Amino acid sequence: MLSKTVKARIEAVLEQYDVEPTSREAEGLDGELPLNNVVQIPAKRSPHVRSRPNRSNNRRPLLLDLFCCAGGAGIGYYRAGFDVVGVDIVPRPSNPLPFILADAMKLDPKFIALFDAIHASPPCQSYSDLAKRNGNADEWPRLIEPVRQMLQESGKPYVIENVEGAPLQEPVVLCGTMFPGLRVLRHRLFEANFPIKVPAHKKHPKVHTFDKRKSHFGKTDEWEDFVQVTGGGNCSLAAARDAMGIDWMSKGEINEAIPPAYTEHIGRQLITRILSEEQPDVEARLHA
Repeated sequence: MLSKTVKARIEAVLEQYDVEPTSREAEGLDGELPLNNVVQIPAKRSPHVRSRPNRSNNRRPLLLDLFCCAGGAGIGYYRAGFDVVGVDIVPRPSNPLPFILADAMKLDPKFIALFDAIHASPPCQSYSDLAKRNGNADEWPRLIEPVRQMLQESGKPYVIENVEGAPLQEPVVLCGTMFPGLRVLRHRLFEANFPIKVPAHKKHPKVHTFDKRKSHFGKTDEWEDFVQVTGGGNCSLAAARDAMGIDWMSKGEINEAIPPAYTEHIGRQLITRILSEEQPDVEARLHA
């Protein structure tokens, strides 16, 4: 469900983009922000959104999720206390959060200025080990540098996420072993213009496998042990969803996603930073 603040800001965005809202209204949004050909608002209240803290009488900071895909990062920030609006260049009907169909690299700075913080997950294919092995990294865009420049120019707190090997500046690494309940390794880099505290990086366990050549084949369980969810994977989609803490994505979407636990961890630190820069009474009310 969207707060009144989010609705007001999105309405302002629509005016800037000269979008003519239709008369059809979204269901269950307490204020009926009109649906249109730019903004996608989930028609039903998602169970993934209900888990946020009850702060209905206080302003929740607003986060812009660029290259949002199916919402793995966005849901993490939502659970940390943000209202989140995603942007992607292709429709993302499975994303349970508000979504704007647009090219992230062509956003108006006035649009970006509406938000309190920004997360960006530029395409990772060009930086991946697979592309390096195949020698075809040039087939995908390399957007980290222009994205960084755009975010720095915004003056907002920001996070850039990508795979190991990507040219991020002084990134921290998050791994599934750092978060109770996750059963994926899934190392991801995070660059930010604020400090990020990182949990202890635990020893990697053996990962469930379908490969009969592995010594631990037949000795693991996809519902209890760590699994791999990239590519063809080594477990069922249901087990991959359970391992990632994501139950709304398709196989293709979960292959590219990050566990929401990663950005919930970062988001809690980010929201503390944002609130510390505001009036003390605002922080006191939000954490009451």
